[in-house]
Amino acid sequence: LSLLQAAPAPLMTVYKTPTCGCCAKWVELVRAAGIRVKVIEVPSTASARQSAGIKEKFGSCHTGLINGYAIEGHVPVADIQRLLREKPKAIGLAVPGMPMGSPGMEGPYKDAYTVLLLSQDGSTAYNKYAGSR
Repeated sequence: LSLLQAAPAPLMTVYKTPTCGCCAKWVELVRAAGIRVKVIEVPSTASARQSAGIKEKFGSCHTGLINGYAIEGHVPVADIQRLLREKPKAIGLAVPGMPMGSPGMEGPYKDAYTVLLLSQDGSTAYNKYAGSR
């Protein structure tokens, strides 16, 4: 018998409203990438966002918590995986608003958007995605 076993996939707790369809689509994309997700439905995500230290201007429709980081909005899974690998000193990642074409927000066109790395003293671009109109 080997005592070496693969570490369990990380668990993300996601706070979302019961009626948000794009949040549910995003959760499925995260799960499909091998991240375990526990969904907690709340009337408003504002308190989860505030507790995580995310300023309102970076807000979106759902807030996730994983390995000590906050994930706000439609952040691509590849960026979450990079965050977990690199472990920067940060609050987490955010895609403010709900840009069309971001994960879970697929549609007839794509808005350009930026994934922000949120730190205690501000935010910096973490990754940029081009639009197509």
